[in-house]
Amino acid sequence: MTDLASAPVQQPALTADGDTANAVDPTRRRVVEWSDPSVITAAAPGLSGIELLGRIADGTLPPPPVANLIGMDIESLEIGHAVFGLTVGEHQYNPIGSVHGGVISTVLDSALGCAIHSTLAPGQGYTTLELKVNFDRALTTRVERVRAEAEVVTVGRRVATANARLTGPDGTLYAHASTTCLVFDPTGSPS
Repeated sequence: MTDLASAPVQQPALTADGDTANAVDPTRRRVVEWSDPSVITAAAPGLSGIELLGRIADGTLPPPPVANLIGMDIESLEIGHAVFGLTVGEHQYNPIGSVHGGVISTVLDSALGCAIHSTLAPGQGYTTLELKVNFDRALTTRVERVRAEAEVVTVGRRVATANARLTGPDGTLYAHASTTCLVFDPTGSPS
């Protein structure tokens, strides 16, 4: 991914005195590249959740497009536990000057879902039934990177739950969340 989010673009624009030579356009650009997501979908049926996620984490399989779009990745993974990192940038901002709650919710939902996915057998799937997010502190580019650490609470035949925390490098809590997911059997229908 090429990230030009923090680089002002030089454009011919007028300064207060009419000079165009040294004016800076406040526009930023971000170019996002991703791999065909059907590669992951095709690999999934024969792999357990931990195997599939491990292949994404080690680069054997490409990350899902949303990971490149918002700047998140898998930092670590164990059965029932997932840690995602998010590189914070202006491109994630809302109109009030902080990272949009939807971006924070996305990284938490991803870590929560993958913690649950890591416990599933080959062919099993899941989908989020409920996501509850508490925003504890505004997140801005003063923090370069945050971590969403998720831990499974329980996995049953049909329902799984997990909790997560989004923290900065110094341990500051920015948000915490919980999820309830529906677990599917290998045929794709609820167990």
